[in-house]
Amino acid sequence: MRADDVSHVGRREPFVTHVARPGSQGRVRALEAQRALRTSGLVLAAVLTVAPQAQPPATTWPTSGWTRATPESQGLSAVGLASLDTEIKAGAFGNVDRMVVIKGGRLVFDGRYTRDYREISRGKTGPLGCGEGCTDASWMHEFNYYHPNWHPYYQGRDVHTLQSVTKSVAATAIGIALGRGEIKSLDLPFMQFFKDRKVPGADPRLYRATVRDLLTMRSGIEWHEQDRPLDDTNITVQLEKSRDWIAFTLAEPMDADPGTKWAYNSGGSMLLSGIIRSATGQHIDEYARQHLFQPLGIKDFHWKKTPTGHPDTEGGLYLSATDLAKIGYLCLHDGMWDGRRVLPAGWVKDATTRHAQPTSPAWGYGYQWWITGRGREDIWAGRGFGGQYLVVIPSRDIVGVVHAWNIFGARTKDSFGAFLDVLLAPAGG
Repeated sequence: MRADDVSHVGRREPFVTHVARPGSQGRVRALEAQRALRTSGLVLAAVLTVAPQAQPPATTWPTSGWTRATPESQGLSAVGLASLDTEIKAGAFGNVDRMVVIKGGRLVFDGRYTRDYREISRGKTGPLGCGEGCTDASWMHEFNYYHPNWHPYYQGRDVHTLQSVTKSVAATAIGIALGRGEIKSLDLPFMQFFKDRKVPGADPRLYRATVRDLLTMRSGIEWHEQDRPLDDTNITVQLEKSRDWIAFTLAEPMDADPGTKWAYNSGGSMLLSGIIRSATGQHIDEYARQHLFQPLGIKDFHWKKTPTGHPDTEGGLYLSATDLAKIGYLCLHDGMWDGRRVLPAGWVKDATTRHAQPTSPAWGYGYQWWITGRGREDIWAGRGFGGQYLVVIPSRDIVGVVHAWNIFGARTKDSFGAFLDVLLAPAGG
């Protein structure tokens, strides 16, 4: 800008001032330019006033049931889902019972696969139970993993065993109790919730382990589960054959300072049942019914009880696949559900942070949640014995569930990897 143009800064029609020249022809052109500018300004103002503003799609809340949509409409690969469905039906992944995919709050895939577990389990026996035709009276209870009366479906109902996905749900109940003030802090020593328990000869380090240490499987309690076969040398098999699961766990020796060593520990997960009972005065099945399941519209579930009456929080919950997906959807929305805060703000972020490093570098561990990734995609997962998966991919607005029962020794393809491949495939793939 030249020095003699400074006077024009801030005028309403600076372009007109520059256009004007001495003489009538210049004045006419100036007036025409002024009218054109005013007209274009009015048109622009009208466009800005009338043009609709883009709105994000409204969140769908499936309290009364999931709204259905096609995979393509939600940007998922219908071809990939159909191909995986075909492989499942052909038996490539063993005994898959159901596969559910939620995208954008819509149910885009729901595959059910009928299995005759009476025939599949017939004559099977082992340290986990006995199947159809079993005559051993000592196995006639719901911790018989081979018998179709109790696994994978509970007594003919649509609820399916979740196995260790139960751990993720139990941790969610801990989060609710924290938000309601019934648990004051995750950094409290967890033995404060077991003041009535006497542990003869207990290592002093046991009394320093916190609720957070239990959630992240770093309590320091020695536990041989993943490093043992599923037989009587496995400490979790021993746990499930004991009368008092909480006492059994607390009596185990310590092999590390709390918070320093990760070890997969189903006994530690079982202690969450006792913590909820002590903190709230309710067993976790009733507490979850009131504060978790009812708000989400989950009406049908079963939660196995241990001999002392404590619900089994290391693997005893049964839900339908579509109801389990609601737990994932709750987490996808930071613990909010249809305008109601179910989990405290920030709980989900904390629960799905890599607090600990398991033996596999591909995985991290949060609050009873497994954390992994594909490229730039963070993936949260509940994982359970037999092929149970609850998968949440937050950046894609995806929740996926697989129910299966691959416990009879047959070798199968990796269903988890194939499931992720399909969930992350582009719509045209």
